[in-house]
Amino acid sequence: MKLIAAQLKSDAAAAFNALYPDANVKEEDILVNETKPEFKGDYTIVLFPFVKSLRLNPAALGEAIGNHLVQNHDNYTHHETVAGFLNLSINDASWAHYLNQFNLDLSLKANAGTSKKIMVEYSSPNTNKPLHLGHLRNNFLGVAVANILAEAGNQVGKTCVVNDRGVHICKSMIAWQKFGNGATPESTGTKGDHFVGEYYVKFNDAYKAEVAALVADGKTTEQAEQEAPIMKATQQMLVDWEAGKPEVMELWRTMNSWVYKGFDATYKAIGSSFDKTYYESNTYLLGKDLVEEGLQKGVFYQKEDGSVWIDLTADGLDEKLVRRRDGTSVYITQDIGLAVEKQKEFNLDESIYVVGDEQNYHFKVLKLICQKLGIPGADGIFHLSYGMVELPSGKMKSREGTVVDADDLVAEMIRLAGEQTEAAGKTEGFSESELQELYETIGVGALKFYLLRVDPKKKMIFDPKESIDLHGFTATFIQYAHARICSLLARTEYVKNEIVIHTDHLLEPEKQLLIQQEQYPGILAQAAMEYNPSALCNYTFKLAQQFNTFFEQCSIVRAESEEKKLLRQVLADHTAKIIRHSMNLLGIKVPNKM
Repeated sequence: MKLIAAQLKSDAAAAFNALYPDANVKEEDILVNETKPEFKGDYTIVLFPFVKSLRLNPAALGEAIGNHLVQNHDNYTHHETVAGFLNLSINDASWAHYLNQFNLDLSLKANAGTSKKIMVEYSSPNTNKPLHLGHLRNNFLGVAVANILAEAGNQVGKTCVVNDRGVHICKSMIAWQKFGNGATPESTGTKGDHFVGEYYVKFNDAYKAEVAALVADGKTTEQAEQEAPIMKATQQMLVDWEAGKPEVMELWRTMNSWVYKGFDATYKAIGSSFDKTYYESNTYLLGKDLVEEGLQKGVFYQKEDGSVWIDLTADGLDEKLVRRRDGTSVYITQDIGLAVEKQKEFNLDESIYVVGDEQNYHFKVLKLICQKLGIPGADGIFHLSYGMVELPSGKMKSREGTVVDADDLVAEMIRLAGEQTEAAGKTEGFSESELQELYETIGVGALKFYLLRVDPKKKMIFDPKESIDLHGFTATFIQYAHARICSLLARTEYVKNEIVIHTDHLLEPEKQLLIQQEQYPGILAQAAMEYNPSALCNYTFKLAQQFNTFFEQCSIVRAESEEKKLLRQVLADHTAKIIRHSMNLLGIKVPNKM
């Protein structure tokens, strides 16, 4: 079924070309918007792009195109031009036809486009600390983008690269050796990733104290930082790890296992999963051979000290080190190697990296180097850059242990959901287990939606109480609209079957709700094209708002006729379908009652 807005684009392009044969207007050139409420009409065609080329004033152009559409198509009943915008009214029969043909799956797949093999990489935690608020935005973006791209008809895989090696990992290990006294997560009753994270903080506390003592003894700050005993021990542990010293490897495996068990619990709570997990301990040597290849191709060059570089000044960047003078790799080298491995394994058209905007430069360099080396799939590398999440008090700092822990935040959101539900007296008819499930659905849903509703490129401030406001721009508002529809349809004994809708006169709230529904496939296509779940958030919230307006002005129980009652039931049912579908793509559950 061709959607009404899409049909209008097709008809408008044909009208332009019929009236102005040299115009060569294509469907994709036509911009169609919802008509603003203060004007008569359902959809609006933007005329400004054509005014200059056709040498016509907007009013004359609008009059010509509007007359042609109304005279040659039964779909359009009225037109008027307002300051470069052609407003068109759609006849009720077209809307009735749309209702009768409504099939969510078919309408979405019709906008799918060409299928691609896409890998979305997200989360990428360090094993020296638990997941925090920033990781939550990262995970929610990764899951939502992967879901949206899959719904758009692509073959999508989800992957995670775990940073499980390096000096920061050794810091937690040294601290546990010095201060742990054999304690374990089990013996202390502490979640594994939290347990190890505590020792990362202990390391930094001890390191600061040692540096301060050395400075007090007359050392410069720089000398003190290099000579602090705990730092020297950490650096030696890294050397021992890279040499495969058995006792170091055993401690590393043990502490990482604690962390992974903790991560798994968090991922389960937030609904995050992966098709493939890479570990830096297995990938950090990747890319070394590619440096030699790059030198032979003249992509890289070697300095007198033996270090290897690439000159990207002609590309608007600078020179970048790819191998140290001692022959060791740097982080970008590893990423190049891993990009090659992923390409060999999955033959990707696109590789999307969900990483914060502090790594913008890194990913520009990665893509350029891969392109210059001629690595297959290099053009498909895309950095989905997102802004940091801040608190009203400012940025988070993990070294000081002042991060907003992901588990704590999830627990707080569930607590707020329970508090809000109980205060509203909405607990009747639920068992204790059902109430707990409801609180989790509301709390976690509120958290996800709040972190997804902002364009990924923008920084944001997270406010837990605002995120769960029943009357705000929240998942809670949308979830309540869905529960309201489910209750309404049950009360009015709506039976889903092969229904034929007839209508001679749509009331404005009925038509406005239809217009909102009809836009969904286009919004989903936009979200997929832009890798932007916030488009779905904004749309679904607006749809819920429109339903509430419809509900207040168009009674189902007291409908003027059985035909009107059925029409409104179908409208409500379609609204619920779209809400469920959209929120599911965002990774958010919607309850049938709340």
